[in-house]
Amino acid sequence: MMRVLVVDDDFMVAKVHSGYVSRSPGFTVAGVAHTGAEALRAARELHPDLVLLDIYLPDVDGLSVLRQLRADPATQDIDVLIITAARDVETVRGALRGGALHYLIKPFPSSALQAQLEEFATLRRKLHRLAQRSTAGQEDVDAVFGARTPKALPKGLTEQTAELVRQALQAHPDGLSASECAGVTDLSRPSARRYLEHFVAAGRAEVRLRYGGTGRPERQYHWRG
Repeated sequence: MMRVLVVDDDFMVAKVHSGYVSRSPGFTVAGVAHTGAEALRAARELHPDLVLLDIYLPDVDGLSVLRQLRADPATQDIDVLIITAARDVETVRGALRGGALHYLIKPFPSSALQAQLEEFATLRRKLHRLAQRSTAGQEDVDAVFGARTPKALPKGLTEQTAELVRQALQAHPDGLSASECAGVTDLSRPSARRYLEHFVAAGRAEVRLRYGGTGRPERQYHWRG
């Protein structure tokens, strides 16, 4: 079981996030903290595998907590996922430079956190396999860092329209169907679907089935990049 420390100043939000973690296979809540000082103390005492870290804390900000975790030999190898309402670019940049795995902006659906936990579990498995070797090849490194060799767009697709579809998906974390994407981007449904399927094939988007009413379930596309 991978152990998670949940850090949020809001008691109810921390409870909700803890519930998300508890319902994710392979994960358990190691502890909960509501201040930066509590988070640092819990990290040293519990040594969790992952910290879900809020930015807005009553004593110090989450980026300060992140830097202190990285500076302490006892906690420097603990992974951190930022979960916050902070949208300013400097905070995002600080999280990236501090070594955070990812950055989730509140509010978000439970599926978004579940996806990040699954990504974390996958990363841990990759690192475990890599640790069995004395050296790493480029493919091994790419697998760990998530790098993919850039590929040319299929015939008939353009970079400009692909960027338009990418922005539409990123702006809708709950996902879009081909019809919804067409409405957002002013493309025809077949064209939108071609771009969406291209992103799926490239591993940059994923498909989930959305059930409702009668008939076949609808394919819903979610950005992964």
